[in-house]
Amino acid sequence: MTSAVSGGHVAAIDLGATSGRVVLAHVSGSELRAETVARFPNTPVRTPDGLHWDVLGLYGAAVRGLGDAFRQAPGIASIGIDSWAVDYGLLRNGVLLGNPYHYRDERTARGVLSVHSRMRHPDLYRRNGLQFLPFNTLYQFAAERRDVLDLADTALLIPDLVAYWLTGQARTELTNASTTGLLRVDDQRLDDDLFDRLGLRRSLLTPLIAPGESYGVLLEEVRAEIGAPGAVPVTAIGSHDTASAVVAVPMADAAASAFISCGTWGLVGLELPSPVVTDAAREAGFTNEGGVDSRVRFLHNVMGLWILSETVRGWEAKEGHAIDLPTLLDSAAEVPAASVPVFDVDDPRFLRPGDMPGRIDAWCDEHGVRPPRTRAEYARAIVESLADAFARNVHTAAQLAGVDVATIHIVGGGALNTLLCQRTADRSGLVVEAGPVEATALGNVLVQARAAGFAAGSLEALRDLVRRTHAPLRYTPTATS
Repeated sequence: MTSAVSGGHVAAIDLGATSGRVVLAHVSGSELRAETVARFPNTPVRTPDGLHWDVLGLYGAAVRGLGDAFRQAPGIASIGIDSWAVDYGLLRNGVLLGNPYHYRDERTARGVLSVHSRMRHPDLYRRNGLQFLPFNTLYQFAAERRDVLDLADTALLIPDLVAYWLTGQARTELTNASTTGLLRVDDQRLDDDLFDRLGLRRSLLTPLIAPGESYGVLLEEVRAEIGAPGAVPVTAIGSHDTASAVVAVPMADAAASAFISCGTWGLVGLELPSPVVTDAAREAGFTNEGGVDSRVRFLHNVMGLWILSETVRGWEAKEGHAIDLPTLLDSAAEVPAASVPVFDVDDPRFLRPGDMPGRIDAWCDEHGVRPPRTRAEYARAIVESLADAFARNVHTAAQLAGVDVATIHIVGGGALNTLLCQRTADRSGLVVEAGPVEATALGNVLVQARAAGFAAGSLEALRDLVRRTHAPLRYTPTATS
């Protein structure tokens, strides 16, 4: 095993909802240095039967990115893969049956009706601990065409599908599997009885693998394509991107800290040693997901920066030119907070792609408040509404779990949004520490590095390395309303 003092290189495939990238990192006991060597778009494709991910395009771009990484650092010791949760590819005899559906596809509604006709959500919650989200994997399975589902012999979550194509080994990584709704919340094992009660085949999901374990080594043809000189392992990490992001939250005291992994979604919560599966937690919309080292991510899914990015995308499509987001946010900062509405960002109307300003207007009309009038006002209303949701959910999480939170850590793209960070501090009355922006990739490479012997210790030790090498920015609450 390579000494943790000398360190070494690992590579991360980090697939997000709007883009993907390959990151090359050098990690040792005192160094955590990461560089994006390839970036590529992730553009969903709508066909007559629904909204899909272009997973073949993503895989091809990721393999080309790995080739770039090996040209820079031929001695890469490991590869890890993370992505969004819940979505999957169906295979038969190792062949993909079609591009995976996108979790925002409308088909999930019929899956909810099918599942809840067999088991109500309160009963599901006691078994799987998951917040009701209409796109969780068990609902998607129930929405599949029966002939297609019967034809499939395997279902692989997106990171596991990529790992299968790289190694030929089919496994189901635990942190992502915990979002399917098909694991028992008490021991994080597949719930065989639930499979039976929902009319699903247990054999669809492959054996579970924990972060730090190896899927296997690269297939010979993959090694030849990317120029890997030897038998490079693909290491299971927290393959749910939020699980990886939480690894790299630089919490000095996890017991007194909340995290917000803020990107397309805003995942707001706490890291706990055990789940909270109470009626109050269920009614508040809190979920219990698996984390690295058997930790529990007790959190609420907030709609996140999706609302802002979809708003800007709509304006750009209408006018045919790009809108500079920093300039827009600077204008929004000049708008008095009291002059814009605070709307419910978790309203289901904001889930699907489409006219976000129109939906905000409709929400305001229904609730008897004046809608925004200018672009700056729309942007300010979105930021205020997100900050309000973030602050409320931090305090709710702390109350439900019986902990005292002193600091909120914002990681991911939202850490760059200074207005959002400050307003979250103001509305919560708590200190906010922002960064690192690249938390998901850093958490990915840290788990790999520990498995390879380039870093050592507990999650707390890994987070201390993040804090020493990627110091967060601090925002203190102000009296601004």
